[in-house]
Amino acid sequence: MKLTILGTGNALVTECYNTCFAISDNQKHFLVDAGGGNQILKILKEKEIALEEIHDIFITHEHIDHLLGLIWLVRMIGQKINQGKYEGVLHIYCHNELVTVIKTITSLTIEKKVAKHIGEKICLIPVESGETREILGCPVTFFDIGSTKAKQFGFSMILPDKKKLSCCGDEPYNVCEEAYVKGSDWLMHEAFCLYKEADKFHPYEKHHSTVREACQLAEQLGIPNLILYHTEDTHITERKKLYCKEGKEFYSGSLYVPEDGEVFEL
Repeated sequence: MKLTILGTGNALVTECYNTCFAISDNQKHFLVDAGGGNQILKILKEKEIALEEIHDIFITHEHIDHLLGLIWLVRMIGQKINQGKYEGVLHIYCHNELVTVIKTITSLTIEKKVAKHIGEKICLIPVESGETREILGCPVTFFDIGSTKAKQFGFSMILPDKKKLSCCGDEPYNVCEEAYVKGSDWLMHEAFCLYKEADKFHPYEKHHSTVREACQLAEQLGIPNLILYHTEDTHITERKKLYCKEGKEFYSGSLYVPEDGEVFEL
């Protein structure tokens, strides 16, 4: 299996795309979030991830930099259904409150001949915290991250080799996530900015963490592989070097600060 990082930025970036990624098993793909616009279509095309091969999507929460790209995916996949070019069912997983949000936005913005597929060929599936579903043949457990802003879920996934990948959404790790994140081989965690630039970017006021805190957490939990995302973009050309330099002061495992489009073998 492989992990493709489709976007790495926070809500306001212009030099990269908003944070989202795909987990793939050959020609089957599990998309996590979709960024804030139709650029998701261009990125998927560049990474050779065909819409016809996406049958599972998870949306972590309602913020527009995670959600609005989904509306474009629903529109384009709905059109392919009408054209007889999409086989099977698209499953969109999210917490129960988000189901209503997605239904409302799609009903207001997508023409009826496409939106009619929601509930049939395009299924919105509410999940509860602690609920496990099988996706790409792997158990995926969703969990409430205890957000202080908007209800948000993360997930942990047991890969075919029994290794565990966990995603904490786009807020700092909360102790309520311990049962799900503990024992992970891969941790995907937000890092809004460098710790030394916290006074500039104000991550704490936005309920985010810095590179330092994310790395200290991974070290404390004994995580062997840490991927940082959901960052600012003012250092985009030097981000990897700067973030790794700060992070390695606090973390002894393998630290990754990916660029948009970077691929990892899981």
